[in-house]
Amino acid sequence: MRLATSGDDLTVRMNVHTVHPRGEAPPAHRRRPGWEARIAVVVVLVFGAALSGVLLFALSGSSQTLPIQYETTIPPSQSHPVRPFPIGIANASEPSGMAPTAAAVPGGYVRTYASDFLGNSLPAGWEPFTGVPGGDPGGQFAATHVTVAGGMLELNAWRDPAYAMKWVTGGLCHCGHPQLYGAYFVRSRVTGPGPNDSQLLWPVGNIWPPEIDFNETGATDLGTSWTVHWGADNSIQQGHLRVDMTQWHTWGVIWTPTVITFTVDGLLWGRFTIPSAISTLPMTLDLQQRTGCTTGFVCPTAPESMLVDWVTEYTHA
Repeated sequence: MRLATSGDDLTVRMNVHTVHPRGEAPPAHRRRPGWEARIAVVVVLVFGAALSGVLLFALSGSSQTLPIQYETTIPPSQSHPVRPFPIGIANASEPSGMAPTAAAVPGGYVRTYASDFLGNSLPAGWEPFTGVPGGDPGGQFAATHVTVAGGMLELNAWRDPAYAMKWVTGGLCHCGHPQLYGAYFVRSRVTGPGPNDSQLLWPVGNIWPPEIDFNETGATDLGTSWTVHWGADNSIQQGHLRVDMTQWHTWGVIWTPTVITFTVDGLLWGRFTIPSAISTLPMTLDLQQRTGCTTGFVCPTAPESMLVDWVTEYTHA
């Protein structure tokens, strides 16, 4: 069923429940998709006039199902002349209409990296993925599916004759810029449904979990989710957002020792506040598309792209 949106209204849907953990060992390949894991816990986001959020539930390790649902709508932009988190700087010459976020942002964060993806090649420090993704034996990453053109980074999914007409996708990491804690903002959109498009933080050394997914579509263009993975049994906490993913949005994650904050277009849409479950390992920013044609999850039916106008990364001063 198609989920309707109006303007830039954002609807957050939180389903709180727990299930048995998968108990799988981490895969050999570095990219484990958040959609493969089964949900252990999900949080509920509430906000007041100041858009502050609180964590209502933090559950793990139980097979009990709790029939609790909560849905709310973040009002459109005209209702929020002041947005507490960065969105970018208005600039009509940018593909998305917004230039990268400022050199310093609220909360004492100072920019350590910014790329507007100018030119026609990947900036230094970015590495495209190649080979078969871990956990998806029918999938395929190829460097030719990651391009830079027109002031944008593009991850492109299509049936590739170089791989016997398999669905091949793009993925890459900013492996040359690991950080321990910090803030990350990505200005992006997708061209339609198809693969699972995700933006995440992944641990250096491929020691998984932890994993922090701050924008993962689950193959739809009608919404997205955030997910935090932790612990040897891959405990999970997750939130869902209804929003038109084909429009430009600024996705953010602010990772500290005590809380992980998830933002979209300058607004709060999720918080994770279990300090003992927050990664203490350096992590890198990863952007990727994944299919699931042989796993029964999802398989594209038409070419699709993730378009990224810019990326900025911060550390606390």
